[in-house]
Amino acid sequence: MEREKKIGLVIATTGLAQFMAALDNLVVTTALPTIRQHLHAGLSSLEWTVNAYTLAFATLLIAGAALGDKFGRKKIFQVGIVIFTAASASAALSTSITTLIASRSLQGVGGALMVPLSLTLLSDGVPRQRRNFALGIWGALGGLAIAIGPLVGGAIVQIANWQWIFWLNVPTGIALTVLTTFAFKTNSKLPKRLDLVGLSLVTVGLFGLVNGIINGSSKGWTNQSVIASFVVALVSLIAFVVAEMRLREPMVPLNIFRSTNFTIINTVSLLMSFGLFGSVFFLSQYFQLIQGLSPVASGIRILPWTAMPIVVTPFLGRLVTRFGGERLVQIGLSLQGVGLGWIALVIGVRSSYPTLVGAFVVAGVGTALFFVPTASITLESAGPKMEAIASGVNNSLREVGGALGIATLGAVFSSFGGFRSPAAFIDGLRPAITVGAILLASAALITVKLRRQHSVNQDTNLTTATSDDLMMI
Repeated sequence: MEREKKIGLVIATTGLAQFMAALDNLVVTTALPTIRQHLHAGLSSLEWTVNAYTLAFATLLIAGAALGDKFGRKKIFQVGIVIFTAASASAALSTSITTLIASRSLQGVGGALMVPLSLTLLSDGVPRQRRNFALGIWGALGGLAIAIGPLVGGAIVQIANWQWIFWLNVPTGIALTVLTTFAFKTNSKLPKRLDLVGLSLVTVGLFGLVNGIINGSSKGWTNQSVIASFVVALVSLIAFVVAEMRLREPMVPLNIFRSTNFTIINTVSLLMSFGLFGSVFFLSQYFQLIQGLSPVASGIRILPWTAMPIVVTPFLGRLVTRFGGERLVQIGLSLQGVGLGWIALVIGVRSSYPTLVGAFVVAGVGTALFFVPTASITLESAGPKMEAIASGVNNSLREVGGALGIATLGAVFSSFGGFRSPAAFIDGLRPAITVGAILLASAALITVKLRRQHSVNQDTNLTTATSDDLMMI
């Protein structure tokens, strides 16, 4: 019984950290109009209120994983929680948009230290036969954050004030810090030298890449600062690859990409984020700008999509047993592509909600089937010693894919339509979502090459363990 409580504590701690970081990436968007009025911010400043978090988070994910391996995963995980909590308090106390943007950047730093290590600590603290169930809870909490992010933001702004979006993180962060002390007794680390050269190069490279993507959509892709940012990214990332090939103890051993499954799962993760999040970005605006709904009402209408991970997770153990995690990823990507294609066909200025809800459910089930098996495949294909770095690489590519998707589908949207009228919005929305659907269908085709990593017996045991764990939780 004591062991069951310990496993539950590990799942709760890592899942709550994932939930807090994912929620904060979304919840602020619904508060932007209020923040603009209160802090007298311009459009560019409001964009950076969102982008500062994304930029810091995506840039430092691999660095956070490497620091955890060197100094101890529990220690760096706790440091990330403390930074995130302190930055949240600073954001809530901000009296200028500059202070708020700086605080959001620090939140991104804290999130980058938490998220990849939460997955690794979960893997370390849960027996192998129960890993898929634990990953299911971890993924479901991330899905819950996505589902309720717009709702929470909208409700807080309507009931209280925008500062409470950040104040809510403070007691959660304090509780997480305490839980971490009891959940993880050992400060697991690897006896390796810190690769400062690789750490610096990959951080600069990712910063240049994400910064170029973010600014390219607003300043234009031929802007000199955008081009310079991409050049810095290209040179830094090439130098990173060359340096890693020469080091005896590299931060990211490039032979990890010899694993077919690891290479494929990271490629489709990037494509999935590119197609899915770029599409969701515009669909969330559709309900508010075209149908005139409030942020809360818009969030409720998207729930059949975003809440599906919570519904599907209890069945994942049996689904993995029957189809294999690799096939679930393929099915999930296919369903997401079908859902987006369906939306592109039926959406219009006066579309009724019933014509869209079926597509939301299909895409939502696909999203649920993708995330948990992806985490499992990433960990299995990398091996125990590389789990933190593998998680950091996968999360980084997903963040880059999301930013690239919003920017690229934004360009498609602007080429065919725009915000000047409801009809123009739909003219731009349809081709943008169609491109997203094509990318997801392409990702599904790539997953044909994934190789199954578990035997049926192992997966059968997993299903049994899942039933026991459901009773425990």
